[in-house]
Amino acid sequence: MIKTENLTIGYDNEIILKNVNINIKEGEFVCLIGDNGSGKSTLLKTMIGLNKPLSGKIIIDGKASIGYVPQTLQVQPDFPATVNEIVMSGCLKKMKWRPFYTKKERELASKYMKMLQISQFKHRSFSELSGGQQQRVLIARALCATSKVLFLDEPFSALDRYATLKLYGVLHKINRDDNVTVVIISHDVETTLRHATRVVHINETIVFDGTKDEYMQSAFMKDYKGGAE
Repeated sequence: MIKTENLTIGYDNEIILKNVNINIKEGEFVCLIGDNGSGKSTLLKTMIGLNKPLSGKIIIDGKASIGYVPQTLQVQPDFPATVNEIVMSGCLKKMKWRPFYTKKERELASKYMKMLQISQFKHRSFSELSGGQQQRVLIARALCATSKVLFLDEPFSALDRYATLKLYGVLHKINRDDNVTVVIISHDVETTLRHATRVVHINETIVFDGTKDEYMQSAFMKDYKGGAE
């Protein structure tokens, strides 16, 4: 669905990652791992077109629309909009010059609000919600933008453990039942690995790319466990 060929990324000609070759396939749950400052977020943003690569190619399947949940809220906490309005805004790119949402788009928003258990808040202001509820709204908005691929950059870093585990469960369900490809950056490696089917570990380039089971037996996982003790 999304493929990179000899990708080099960075800012102002300063290289962060080089020779990145990755092929993300439909239905995968990909955990992107690396030390702080290793370039995980930059790679994610480059793959979805928010940053320009320094060199190399990014090839996206024409049918692979992408939803994106950033590391920090891109909606002001006190933004005067309802939950329904923010979720529906995920459909804006599909509308082009149409002034109104279609019935199908409204049904899609309702589907994801129900799935993420925020339907009861649809007429409430976004600012009235808890952090976990706000993240559910942003995930629903991202899903309205895509039915194929969901990129998440440390989406749960500000949430408590209970809210985080609940949202991981939602992602697992979306991946398993709706065949949505999930690519996630998270420092909570152990929790993410419970759901991942594939792990990509970066350090100046891709140093590991394989299944979860292969990663669990690798030296990279052993080093992680050793550092956590």
